[in-house]
Amino acid sequence: MRELNNNPLNHNPKIVAIGGGTGLSTMLRGLKKFTTNITAVVTVADNGGGSGILREEMKMLPPGDIRNCILALANTEPIMEKLLEYRFEEGRLTGQSFGNLFLAAMTNICGNFEDAVQKMSEVLAVKGKVLPVTKQDVQLCAVFKDGEKICGETQIVEKSKEKRIPIKEVYLSPEKPEPLSGVLEAIEAADVIILGPGSLYTSIFPNLLVNNVPEAIRNSKAVKIYIGNVMTQPGETDGFDLLMHVEELERYVGKGVIDYIIANKDPIPKDLLKKYYEDGASEVNYDARKLAERGFKLIEASVLKIHEDKKLIRHDPEKLATTIMEVITNHCQ
Repeated sequence: MRELNNNPLNHNPKIVAIGGGTGLSTMLRGLKKFTTNITAVVTVADNGGGSGILREEMKMLPPGDIRNCILALANTEPIMEKLLEYRFEEGRLTGQSFGNLFLAAMTNICGNFEDAVQKMSEVLAVKGKVLPVTKQDVQLCAVFKDGEKICGETQIVEKSKEKRIPIKEVYLSPEKPEPLSGVLEAIEAADVIILGPGSLYTSIFPNLLVNNVPEAIRNSKAVKIYIGNVMTQPGETDGFDLLMHVEELERYVGKGVIDYIIANKDPIPKDLLKKYYEDGASEVNYDARKLAERGFKLIEASVLKIHEDKKLIRHDPEKLATTIMEVITNHCQ
């Protein structure tokens, strides 16, 4: 593992965060308060919602996860953030995000999605970089344990909830797309690589199916941290405890790669648990002894945030970022 300086809190460690969805952008909001050397490597397999419509009609990469990460790392006025997060509520644009449309327009102006992401980042004074993991048009496909194959991230999620049959494996179509220029270099130069939080099969794994990405992670001397999910994903990780999450992750990134696992230790209010149970989700429990026997360094931390108004459980951006930085600091001592 790479030897970091003695006080990373004061020296901007180079962090590469790999994933997608709400989990990644939530974490980035906290991390930007500690370092400007952040590179977010983001999946482009989304094919649902407003992103899916733009992807199909404008033949561009899905902008949703990219937009969320750009906003998470942005240093901009609150009104600008509200504007970019605004979703139209009527007409043919119903449900579409203004930020998605902004990125679509920028793609046409710049001539390609990669430059559009860079220009949007400059406009919003982003701390760090946001990189789509590949610029190829890819679809996520899943093979379920009953042999059925489904292509399309949204279709996989829907079918998982319907079938309640475990996913055997996921792959990209076309297989092994080439990574975007800069992704492998960022991983190689990283002091810290973070995987998660986020859905294993639809947020994290699509990045690890891109050519040479898992090899780059394995070969990097960076400290590798996995952020455990608080709740299971209905249909995808039913019955998974934390060790099962990590073992599945190792199938795609390699065994012995993860150095630290951060797990939430805060209790979850019973009324919220009941709501999640009704939706088919449950807590991601863990056995510290079993994790230690496998050689993982478990960090139990208070990283939970309850959104009472929306009845949602999420990671707390500042608490999670603080825990990550403490892990880095303690690793260096």
